[in-house]
Amino acid sequence: MEVAIMLYDGITALDAIGPYEVFSATMKCNVKFIAKKKGIVQLDSKMGYLHADYSFSEMTAADILVVPGCSPPNYKTPMNDEETLEWIRQIHGTAKWTTSVCNGSLILSAAGLLNGAAATCHWGSFDLLRSLGAIPTDERVVRHGQIVTAAGVSSGIDMALQLAAWEFGEDTSKAVQLILEYDPQPPFDTGSLKKAPAPLIERVREVLQELSKQ
Repeated sequence: MEVAIMLYDGITALDAIGPYEVFSATMKCNVKFIAKKKGIVQLDSKMGYLHADYSFSEMTAADILVVPGCSPPNYKTPMNDEETLEWIRQIHGTAKWTTSVCNGSLILSAAGLLNGAAATCHWGSFDLLRSLGAIPTDERVVRHGQIVTAAGVSSGIDMALQLAAWEFGEDTSKAVQLILEYDPQPPFDTGSLKKAPAPLIERVREVLQELSKQ
């Protein structure tokens, strides 16, 4: 299957690399990094880059589209770029699956693909996702027809594993999980709003709100 992972300046590395590792490990996918212009794309950490090997004009169809997310306010540029949004709509029209990770669903919403649809994103952007016409859903992976959205950052791995199971069977997806040794055992149990203490949530929320105002 042809998998197109869209890149843009300011993306979060794991949002793109998590699904990349899963799809490439199936050995049944041709995974490509695409951006408006091919070349290096700066990460939101400002400490590294990914490389887009193809430009939008060089790839006009795919079986799976992945739109990664980013730290606020980096989603504003692709959300307000009509060429980017039109490319997403074009690929969506050919794709079997249109997917996003983290705040990538905000970009899908800006492209008009999530009006009235159940979707998820990073918890810090639920209000913005709602304002764009989607119905925020507190689940790690949410399917609405051909569109599959994943929650924050690390959930892109879960999303890609689910798609691998749907497309290639559970045995393949389970084998990929084993190849990646994806067996999360975090040192702290604070990875979601349901588990983190209220003071920690408020501190993180304040940081995200300040970033989004930029």
